[in-house]
Amino acid sequence: MPCDSLSHGYSLLNTDDYHMRVLSGIQPTGRPHWGNYFGAIVQYIALQDAEQAYYFIANLHALTTVRDKQLLAQYSLDAAMDLIALGLDPQQAVLFVQSDVPEVSELCWILLSGTPMGLLERCHAYKDKKAKGLTADAGLFAYPVLQAADILAYDSDTVPVGEDQVQHIEVCRDIAGSFNHQYGEVFVLPKAKVLDSSARVPGTDGEKMSKSYNNTLAVFEDAKAQKKQIMRIATDSRPMDESKDPQDDVLYLLYSLVAAESDRAEMAELYQRGGFGYGDVKKKLAEAAEAFFADARSRREDWQRRPDDVRDILAAGAAKARQKAGEVLNRAQEACGLKGF
Repeated sequence: MPCDSLSHGYSLLNTDDYHMRVLSGIQPTGRPHWGNYFGAIVQYIALQDAEQAYYFIANLHALTTVRDKQLLAQYSLDAAMDLIALGLDPQQAVLFVQSDVPEVSELCWILLSGTPMGLLERCHAYKDKKAKGLTADAGLFAYPVLQAADILAYDSDTVPVGEDQVQHIEVCRDIAGSFNHQYGEVFVLPKAKVLDSSARVPGTDGEKMSKSYNNTLAVFEDAKAQKKQIMRIATDSRPMDESKDPQDDVLYLLYSLVAAESDRAEMAELYQRGGFGYGDVKKKLAEAAEAFFADARSRREDWQRRPDDVRDILAAGAAKARQKAGEVLNRAQEACGLKGF
């Protein structure tokens, strides 16, 4: 897929050698829950069949919220293990830690030097914090520029995001487009791939599943512990024999994520017919969840026993990422006069 082109300036980008690249970053701020998995991770992993896919652990971004050295390091390693256990194939996709590619930080500064303050002041995260009367640090303010550097450093043309993150890609395109206008066609202008909104996962309270609401089900939770959590989910007080719309029930919506198609259809018929108890539904949900995540949990336990192998995967991924990011950084440096004088 060719990059957007500009009619002025000179071109440093050889589009003849260009291949479609997918990029996604995952913040290491805790263990994944069902909302993370079904709402995003499973869709990210499906995109690794693209010609080239880059996935990184966004530990530089996490510095705006995680200020504990040991915790951030552990979260970063855990995130890599989680992704691999859930199906990311390091032989097929490039997996690395963001801070292991210093070229991105240098590219970030180059982009910062030409980014208007007004553009960043309009970004949601900064605006929301200011609106609440909270203090925003420079890291949060410049966060979109680092995101832009992440994307542009690998000539990424496809970035999977939720609907609420499309603005980040638009900001990236604005920053890259301005640079290209000033110095020539240096950067590929990426496009957002909006993730399937139907994959939005309800929490145990019926609201969107989020750590902020304390309503999550963890992907790698012990099966017995998760069953106890599921059995505590609050249900409505309608009579057992009353017909119910399954699409309005949290238990059914969660069940539909982890159950086989035939089992989902059978459960839906049960809801519509009535005459059942929520306790039975909860037990079936727990059983389906245990079976659905069994292989991933087994793989995760295996990787947990050999963390050095995970570190080797991340190091190999960083080497590949640095090679590509170095090419892009060199183009930008030459274009704006930091090299070649």
